[in-house]
Amino acid sequence: MLTQLSLRHLTLLGTSLLGSTFLLVTAESRAATPQPVPAHSVSGAHKQARTTPAARKAKAAQTPRHETEVSGGTEAVVVTGTREFGKKARDSIAPVDIVTNRQLTGTGQPTLRDSLALLLPSLTVPTGGFDAGALTDSISLRGLNPNETLVLVDGKRRHTTANIYADGGPAQGSTPVDIDMIPMAMIDHIEVLRDGASAQYGSDAIAGVVNIILKKQNHGLTMRSNTGITSEGDGFQQGVFIDGGLNLNNRGFVHIGGDFVHQDHTFRSGNDNRTHTDVNQLLGQPEQTRESVAINAGYDITDDIQAYAGATYAHRHAESYQNYRLPSSLAKYPGYAAIYPYGYSPIEALEEDDYELTAGLKGTLAGWHWDVSSVFGRDYDAVNADSTTNVGLYTATGETPTSFAAQSYNNTQWTNSVDLSRKFRTSFWPYAINVAGGASYRYEAYAIGTGSPASYNYSSSDGFPGTNPANAGKWSRDVAAGYLDISTNLMKHWQVDLAGRVEHYTDVGNTKTGKISTRYDFSPRFAIRGTFSNGFHAPTLAQEHYSALSVSPTAASGIIAANSPGALSNGASALKSESSTSAEGGIIVEPIKQLHVTVDVYQIDLRDRIMPGGSIYGDQARKALLADNFKLPPEASTWTGSQLATHWFANVANTRTQGLDLTATYPTDFGRYGHADWDVAINLNRTRLRHQASSSNGTPLLTAQYIAYITTAYPRSKIIFGGTWHSARNKWAVSVHEIRYGETTSQLTYYTGPYAYSTSHYLEFQNVPKWTTNASVTYNISPRWSATIGGNNIFAKFPSVVPEGNRYLGVPKYYMSTSQLGMNGGYYYLDVSARF
Repeated sequence: MLTQLSLRHLTLLGTSLLGSTFLLVTAESRAATPQPVPAHSVSGAHKQARTTPAARKAKAAQTPRHETEVSGGTEAVVVTGTREFGKKARDSIAPVDIVTNRQLTGTGQPTLRDSLALLLPSLTVPTGGFDAGALTDSISLRGLNPNETLVLVDGKRRHTTANIYADGGPAQGSTPVDIDMIPMAMIDHIEVLRDGASAQYGSDAIAGVVNIILKKQNHGLTMRSNTGITSEGDGFQQGVFIDGGLNLNNRGFVHIGGDFVHQDHTFRSGNDNRTHTDVNQLLGQPEQTRESVAINAGYDITDDIQAYAGATYAHRHAESYQNYRLPSSLAKYPGYAAIYPYGYSPIEALEEDDYELTAGLKGTLAGWHWDVSSVFGRDYDAVNADSTTNVGLYTATGETPTSFAAQSYNNTQWTNSVDLSRKFRTSFWPYAINVAGGASYRYEAYAIGTGSPASYNYSSSDGFPGTNPANAGKWSRDVAAGYLDISTNLMKHWQVDLAGRVEHYTDVGNTKTGKISTRYDFSPRFAIRGTFSNGFHAPTLAQEHYSALSVSPTAASGIIAANSPGALSNGASALKSESSTSAEGGIIVEPIKQLHVTVDVYQIDLRDRIMPGGSIYGDQARKALLADNFKLPPEASTWTGSQLATHWFANVANTRTQGLDLTATYPTDFGRYGHADWDVAINLNRTRLRHQASSSNGTPLLTAQYIAYITTAYPRSKIIFGGTWHSARNKWAVSVHEIRYGETTSQLTYYTGPYAYSTSHYLEFQNVPKWTTNASVTYNISPRWSATIGGNNIFAKFPSVVPEGNRYLGVPKYYMSTSQLGMNGGYYYLDVSARF
């Protein structure tokens, strides 16, 4: 609880000085402060319909200087899931959650990923992570792998990270868009389409689409500082967020913003059973420092043609601990025993550079809206192994570095597209027909760089071996696509939307997708809607070509490329695209005045899911790794069972995901005592295995552990409910929300006892449901300044504790390979913001 903070915690919190974008009061929201209400209850979409410079100038003259160009509630204009201009959220044919900047900052979290996780029940994030998997911020929708969620920025496909999530768990194999590389200060709002949309946007839009809309205001300066710490007294975080807009001769705008965020390590490990101390720091949040900047600009060349451009750049330094090595491991190497007299914990250190450039022209011609754009994005990751050794190199040469350039990855995406749309009115049809179409060409490239020779020769850098030349390389492909989208009314209150898309990949062939959506409004207070579609996810270049080895004190685990000699000799085959069939139906109802309720049910049949499969162990794994030129430590010759394992990415299974989304909002007016906004949002979700694939030699591709990753590692439910009270003059605001995380079930490896390192016997482990409380109190110091003190998970709930016999070396007391409650405990923060 807040009252349990120590003086040291409060002193750290008190360093917060600056602020953000949310002081503004709109007539509709009546709130001058940011509050962490669920995303469905307030919207803030920037108007996308084009106007002439003269019209915009006239509008600006009527608008106070500090008001934003957003609208609240169901009146927001949305651009995701529709090709029509001026479509309002209340009329959406598919379910769309709208998250405003004010809601994001109101969570008190310095990162976009963690903010969204507190607002959207259908969105989950990993419980924790280790190795490189902890160094990329991924999100999942509807209990599916992060690769099945498409991320757009201002409607344009965003490039993905080069850092693959290679560790075991439901996110394994994903190279998602790292949304935290986009400055939070530059985000106007986010539209989350909870619907399959491959026919509209292409690969990856199976679970849904996240469209990040950047700010376009041509005036103002906003500042925000966020300072926080966990309930355990570690994990100190500091974020500074600044953005502002400039007017270009009343014909355009430039908006510039940036973030600086630092996060310290948290330590959640159990005692190491070799030392019976907490010296092993494997489990916890990695240390991270991230700087990001962005610019967004537009200019009216004529009244009908606008040029636009934008750029984002981010740099991240992050460090994650590996398992602790005992001093005895260096007994034969006195020179390095002196360097590490108390043993050592290898560190995996990431230096990441990420940028994206966008340029385009859009306008109207003969009634057609047209948009021609080019987007180039790149993510480069250099991964070093620090505070470690190569004892094999020392034995051979008498010396070894303690820091190694181990691995590097590069992901490039260049997308060029043309989009057209027009609304037709004809004599033979009584309703307007909106026709949209377009084409795109995308170049994708993925490269794995070779580590320094000292990192992969002899016994390799301990803990994190370098990439050898045989597993390095560069691969690319071309993607061409075309789509057509037609929407109209069949009756006055009956909408229908038809979309179709064809795509060609030079490595995996052709795909065809389609979608039909419909909505019928029985009255202004009751409507139904439904969608039927098919979709796909093309295997990423990383899934096709990535290989790496992770070495622990008494075990090693590798991933080898599906087309490598080691994989092919064990029955591997080329990857195919995942394909899906989705059905969704829902209602929008206002049973009593101002009580807004939506309920949507969905089913996603996903075929040929891509996950690691064909796991092999012991001597069989040793032969496969050696065939792929991996170097193993000398003691690996005695390892048995799952102490030595490897696998490759494969099309492993068909699954069926079913679920329900519910949202409801209701306001209460207390007169001179202010007003309250109440809200509830629920996601129920379940995935079942329908078919498991086998390798070419007849061996099943999945173990019970990997079946659990696919089917039960995501919570069966997530519920967010609560309310926000505002005083009559908006000086004060108090927000309280509860989040309930449903159960997850995992199959845990035994590390002691008769089933130690078994590949067929696992412990079924239930991570039981958890309740957390988020609360904040905001005081508006002046019309420009406000301060918020609050906490997330204020009663410091933690995941269920893993039994001792199922913890490697006794260390991971919380299971990292799920997406339920995070392992950091409570987080308390002070947020100060200003707008000028």
